[in-house]
Amino acid sequence: MTVEQAIHARHSVKHFSDRPVTRAEIEKLLELAVQAPNHRMTEPWHFIVAGSDAKQALARVLGRRKSSKVTDPEAARLVREKVERNTMALPALVVVTIEQNENPEIREEDFAAAWMAIQNIALAAVELGLGTHIKTGGVMNDPELRQAWDVPDSRRVVAMIELGAPAVEPRVTEREPAATRTTWLP
Repeated sequence: MTVEQAIHARHSVKHFSDRPVTRAEIEKLLELAVQAPNHRMTEPWHFIVAGSDAKQALARVLGRRKSSKVTDPEAARLVREKVERNTMALPALVVVTIEQNENPEIREEDFAAAWMAIQNIALAAVELGLGTHIKTGGVMNDPELRQAWDVPDSRRVVAMIELGAPAVEPRVTEREPAATRTTWLP
């Protein structure tokens, strides 16, 4: 598979098969992640591979947050149960964090580098027959979750990567040609 083929084949996967993701596969993806460019060679990333307890913590916090928007207690309970089922069924979950540098310029560069590492994971996963769903949001700053994941205040959670073999072929979303979003300056 070429890089171009992997880029075109990569799509967010929201439904995974029961096929487990092996430790060796995750280790390979993480080794490729750390090949991402990073200015000043800060190598700011730290990865958390979530086991059952870590996924349970995410399910609890995410379920609480999502169900708080539901006024009916029974419906809220069902939301929490669905979140727990879906989270615990994830074949693998990798959390990407970075050390927050005091220098704002370096902090921004490190954030960008983490996203390049995430892209490496997403593209390499395609080659392994795996899919990813990259998640961000307020849940990553939840104090209960940060404590459960042992993320110190000095680190920022950049994204969570759900990882597994796709249960169904991901839907291809057409993109506008780059030419429609490109300006060539003299």
